Amino acid sequence: MKEYVLLVAAYLLGSVPTGLLLARALGVNIREAGSGNIGATNVYRTVGRKLGIMTLVGDCLKGVIPVVIAKAVGLPILWIAAIGLAAFLGHVYTVFLGFKGGKGVATALGVFLATSPLSVLIAVGVFAAVLYKWRFVSLASITAAACIPLIVWGVGGAPELIVMSVVIAAIVIFRHRENISRLKAGTESKFKA
Repeated sequence: MKEYVLLVAAYLLGSVPTGLLLARALGVNIREAGSGNIGATNVYRTVGRKLGIMTLVGDCLKGVIPVVIAKAVGLPILWIAAIGLAAFLGHVYTVFLGFKGGKGVATALGVFLATSPLSVLIAVGVFAAVLYKWRFVSLASITAAACIPLIVWGVGGAPELIVMSVVIAAIVIFRHRENISRLKAGTESKFKA
């Protein structure tokens, strides 16, 4: 029974639109500003660095907290992976916004921090290298997402975590399809620190 409760709780926690709530506190509807995305990059660009970082941390914690609880109560790896995936899906397909959420990068980061921290170190290195070279957050996110299943496998992750990482990677890349079109067209915005 606790497995199902945690699964639903993980989805609901993941569904909390951190960026939307933080921006709204300043009187900004983030869905009508910039790219319209509720994630940290759009909040950073449209509302400012402080709220962008707060959004990143909040979205990341939505992935960390349910997985840490699942591990603390001794759930098997299959349930830990399912709960991590539920938190991620909550962010991407939030029940509070008509199942239209963010792209899931920060929440996925939280899930992987709690399930495979070594994978995160390597994936963050990939992200940072791509961002440094080309200055596109979207390209860095897509590249890190594409690499994460191989990284999880390479560090000896359990099969359940590998499957979870493949699903998360596929959804993150799919959610960046408009960014991919802009990258191809040369119209994607570069990151400015």
